[in-house]
Amino acid sequence: MADPVDAGAAPITGRCYCGATTITATAPPNAIAYCHCVDCRRSTGAPVAAFAGFDEAAVTFSPDDGRSVSVTPGVERTFCASCGSPLAGRYDYLPGQVYVGLGLLDQADELAPQLHAHASQRLKWLHIDDGLPRVENTSRAQLRDPAG
Repeated sequence: MADPVDAGAAPITGRCYCGATTITATAPPNAIAYCHCVDCRRSTGAPVAAFAGFDEAAVTFSPDDGRSVSVTPGVERTFCASCGSPLAGRYDYLPGQVYVGLGLLDQADELAPQLHAHASQRLKWLHIDDGLPRVENTSRAQLRDPAG
């Protein structure tokens, strides 16, 4: 996957619903994806989730990345301690990366998803006609190596 935004662009910024937590990414995301899995739907409350995956060292949460919750082994999700907004996802199988929901980011309109992960779990009434690749199950391989 190619860089979705210009690497020379200003930092990517965002915030939680109440504004208590801000997000700054100093580098563009490595990957941007929809996820149709049940875990992502439950953690976001949406019929499909959309995330930008960044190198963890490039992302800062201020004052911090909130309260950590791990329901699925190898998956850590964080939420704003004040309003409960989902802030980040970290996955043992994607070391060194942090995934931030597109809805939190000020530049979301410039960060178009590049694939659909867990397409086999898509809600049967949800149809996104975008021509993007559909990975029936996990997209770990594509997210681990976005260039390939």
